[in-house]
Amino acid sequence: MGNRIRTTILLAVMTAFFLWIGQLIGGRQGMIIALILAAGMNFFSYWYSDKVVLRMYRAQEVGPGEAPELYGLVQELARRAQLPMPKVCLIPQEAPNAFATGRDPDHAVVAVTQGLIRLMDRDEIAGVLAHELGHVKNRDILIGSIAATMAGAIMMLANMARWSAIFGGMRGDDDDGGGAMGMVGLIAMSIMAPMAAMLIQMAISRSREYLADATGAQIAGNPQGLARALEKLGAASGRLPMDAEPATAHMFIVNPLSGKSLMGLFSTHPPLEERIARLRGVRPTPSPGPGTPTGGDRARSDGQAFWDRLR
Repeated sequence: MGNRIRTTILLAVMTAFFLWIGQLIGGRQGMIIALILAAGMNFFSYWYSDKVVLRMYRAQEVGPGEAPELYGLVQELARRAQLPMPKVCLIPQEAPNAFATGRDPDHAVVAVTQGLIRLMDRDEIAGVLAHELGHVKNRDILIGSIAATMAGAIMMLANMARWSAIFGGMRGDDDDGGGAMGMVGLIAMSIMAPMAAMLIQMAISRSREYLADATGAQIAGNPQGLARALEKLGAASGRLPMDAEPATAHMFIVNPLSGKSLMGLFSTHPPLEERIARLRGVRPTPSPGPGTPTGGDRARSDGQAFWDRLR
């Protein structure tokens, strides 16, 4: 029920934001147009936001014929979690990462990159998949997909407002605030909108990551696989950032923008050291740098060859 309330609030905030932008750009007539657009965006976000995200990363659905080991592991973990079998997708990128999406557990999708399959052993991949199924079980996936769609729309509207300000605005005759005030509002909105999008993503994502880690450890039956996976992901993300959109950064198991740009400073995820420490029940320690051997490197699973056919 908590996430349903969050989703409703998110849609309401998005609608209010569209109305405000419409008023700034086009006055009363702009607000009416914005209301129509907001209604369409809300409908689109609920039904199609997951498909947009999957298409954005060229994720390809795989079945037991194309990836029997991966599909079978997801099937086993979904059974343990008492969840419907989600769709399984592979993302053609070398940067290791993963995310889950969909509007509910009956329409869930779990996507992993090819780089993650190449980097990790079976226990570590199971930990990552269990974490993503934790998001599904906790019903985080809808609000995450909607937030991604909304953040992208906010970025687009910010660009529209910036160009409108450059060309003198497009407000109607019913503007009672003065041209100068309207110009100031457009400029301020174009600066604040991307920051607002990031804050929304951060507020949604951080607390849900801790819960998904805990739920994933229960589903996998062992927190060590996920802890080792997070160590490897932390080391890899600094040297191999993912080709990802900032609007979708909160959906991934680790921030895909780390080390790539200033966007990495506004992390949508809690510190990896804290997440690993919680899984292991110890105090946080600094994460290993690129090239540093991790626990996963020293304790490779005997099932490593299990994944050779996917590589």
